[in-house]
Amino acid sequence: MEGMIDFHALEKELQEAVAADEKYQRENEAKFRAVRQKVASYEEFRDIVLASHLKPLEKGDKTGNKTKVSWNSCARKGSQAQESRVELPQELQQLPETSSEFYRDWRRCMKSSQEQYQFLLQLGPQRLGQIFQADVAFGLLGEFLTVLSENVSVKDQDSVLEILESLSGTKRFGLNVELLSRKEKENCRLLFEKLQRMETGLTSSPEFACEESTTVTQTSCHSKGSAERKRMELMRRYQVP
Repeated sequence: MEGMIDFHALEKELQEAVAADEKYQRENEAKFRAVRQKVASYEEFRDIVLASHLKPLEKGDKTGNKTKVSWNSCARKGSQAQESRVELPQELQQLPETSSEFYRDWRRCMKSSQEQYQFLLQLGPQRLGQIFQADVAFGLLGEFLTVLSENVSVKDQDSVLEILESLSGTKRFGLNVELLSRKEKENCRLLFEKLQRMETGLTSSPEFACEESTTVTQTSCHSKGSAERKRMELMRRYQVP
């Protein structure tokens, strides 16, 4: 009926607003605490802020239980590679919908870089953009770049580019890039370097040779050109020299 109020949408919006306010207050208190402690370096200051949301495990918390979850739904269409299967903690029964749920799962459930990588791929660019529509939490962008750099593969390169593009559209993205540590900036540079090598490797292989005699190769070369333009634009956004 026209004019009806969507209470579910309002409740979700309220929950996200409350979570964002709690995150701001939590991180702000952690910053003041770090200043009072007179930490010796920016890295220590940053680690205190990043860990501000962590809580000690209770006696009844489950640990060690694993469940099989099928990942790689964001792999490029037409890929013949089988879906990878990664063991994930049993408590991760569904994908997060809010930033607070993401932080909880990212910290408590993802125990390895590979699990974190598959987690990002499974969420995909659209859902990540929705989760972080307010902003990406302090320090989290650097973690994403490190995880992507360590695990990116040829079959996932399109998905990784789309994730990078989605994150670059979040609020205060420029500030997050400025706050990247030296190591995180280097990981960012290495990530784009790997993506560039993957493009070059595919383009130079015989099956992707630019022969104007067939429509297939023309389409392939056009696709590679689009990927290269997207990568160059993202390098500008991520301030990669």
